[in-house]
Amino acid sequence: MIDASTAGVLAALNERSREIFRRIVDSYLQTGEPVGSRHLSRLLPMALSPASVRNVMQDLEELGLVFAPHTSAGRLPTQMGLRFFVDALLEIGDIGDTERRRIEADLRAASKDRTLENALVEATSLLSGLTRGAGVVVTSKDNARLKHIEFVRLEPERALAILVAEDGSVENRVVLTPPGLPASALVEAGNYLNARIRGRTLTEARAEIEGERAAAQGELDQLTARLVEAGLAGWAGLGGQRQLIVRGQANLLDDLTALDDLERIRLLFADLETKTDVIDLLNRAETGEGVRIFIGAENKLFSLSGSSMVAAPFRDGQQRIVGVLGIIGPTRLNYARVVPMVDYTAQVISRLVRGPYGA
Repeated sequence: MIDASTAGVLAALNERSREIFRRIVDSYLQTGEPVGSRHLSRLLPMALSPASVRNVMQDLEELGLVFAPHTSAGRLPTQMGLRFFVDALLEIGDIGDTERRRIEADLRAASKDRTLENALVEATSLLSGLTRGAGVVVTSKDNARLKHIEFVRLEPERALAILVAEDGSVENRVVLTPPGLPASALVEAGNYLNARIRGRTLTEARAEIEGERAAAQGELDQLTARLVEAGLAGWAGLGGQRQLIVRGQANLLDDLTALDDLERIRLLFADLETKTDVIDLLNRAETGEGVRIFIGAENKLFSLSGSSMVAAPFRDGQQRIVGVLGIIGPTRLNYARVVPMVDYTAQVISRLVRGPYGA
């Protein structure tokens, strides 16, 4: 949906201005280089002299849509210009039948062992290979439906909590235990949880146990109750424990044209190391319908690295959003191709979530 500011800019452009602006953006997305008025005058479907094109480019610059990186150079789109192009002028393409079949086949093959994580890892690798960007998936581990929990003592005040989900995935987490906790309390805590968690997510199990807190005091002594609280809170937390998968970062090193690109990639890699920022960005994508596009400094993660993300949510059988997948790449991503590819991959993952992995 086009907002009021975008609509205002669109109204200020006549057909000639829109065509010239589109050509500037198309050239940038293909080459990353500024384009000059003489070259543009040869590309346009209408007859315009280089001088006339320069006048239009000046108007576009005054609107904040393009800028000249050097004196007497051609023009590049600004971040505002890219956002305007994506919101108002981008013509989304479609992926071919061959790519659809490959995505469907590869993801289904990866999910045959009924482990959703395998399918998600395959999705990141697949998107990375098809788009030459870095594929990213985030999903909430507390959406997994649980089968079994066991506590194993490691040290006097530490234990290993083993969490087994119905899809076969296993998570091991070290939790702190209260001083003086007897070994029998670990067994008792596991039995207490296993009587209540089967088929439930961590969020659901935690809510139920919190509701039974008063009754639990009669079934467990104070130390065991503290272990239950510590173990479950450690997984669920506020908003859920997040799982992050990143594949194909090396693709971002392709097609470097200048030292500036190397610095941009260095900054992006540094940002990818701070997983919290990636997860925060993807969580924002969960709030919208369909594919979301984040460009450059519109968000904290890419404020310095000059990169973009195309992301789409995937859902369970109740249409609840259970994760987001996307592509990270330079701001000159081929949005027309990447958007439908991310969207279709999210659709396939949603079908797999509703199928072998349950609601």
